[in-house]
Amino acid sequence: MPSALITGASRGIGAATARRFAAEGYDLLLVARASAELDGLAGELRGMGRRVETLALDLAQPDAIAPAMADLLGRGLIPEVVINNAGAAWTGPLADMPIERWQWLLQLNLTSVFQVCRAVLPCLRQAGGGRIINVSSHAARNAFPDWGAYCVSKAALASFSRCLEAEERSAGIGVSTLTLGAVDTPLWDSETVRSSFDRRAMLSAEQVAESLLYLARQPHSQTVEDLTLMPAAGAF
Repeated sequence: MPSALITGASRGIGAATARRFAAEGYDLLLVARASAELDGLAGELRGMGRRVETLALDLAQPDAIAPAMADLLGRGLIPEVVINNAGAAWTGPLADMPIERWQWLLQLNLTSVFQVCRAVLPCLRQAGGGRIINVSSHAARNAFPDWGAYCVSKAALASFSRCLEAEERSAGIGVSTLTLGAVDTPLWDSETVRSSFDRRAMLSAEQVAESLLYLARQPHSQTVEDLTLMPAAGAF
């Protein structure tokens, strides 16, 4: 039975992806900060006959990640697909951004991905390969006023993904980014984001989940370095 690890799994893209992968027969390792929502989702997926392991973890706390991931991976379910989906945004001028917010955003959108990858790489190598998919944004390639820190974090994530792919290719580990336009998720409701975009024109979480499944199913003989998915309306 194939298995996948998904971060940010309790809502939005992560929850939609967990449901889609479960429907395709994947067992799941789910990581999220919101333990109650995570438990509810896990119960739903177990009702579909899937094995589900959960980990309540705040990826904004760097010192907590390594021991928590060791606990999760020590339960006997080894992922062949790892989806780094957790992330956040902050809107406002770079000149006014508190250093604490900058560090928080870079930790969630970049450093925690590095830490999760570092935790799972020994398992993937031992299994003879696997696939890591990092969820990015077209903000990685553009400069949007008041979204500067987010743009920087996603640009760095894209570079990290390419470098990791180059280093792990010989071990049979493929690394892809899924580059997204605006997706209608709870991110737009967070207290750190101010936006007036029309959410009806955005991608749905279910559309993103389909793209993640497509990337996960790539044969080991090939890799998709980046897949870009944009709303037809062109919304940010």
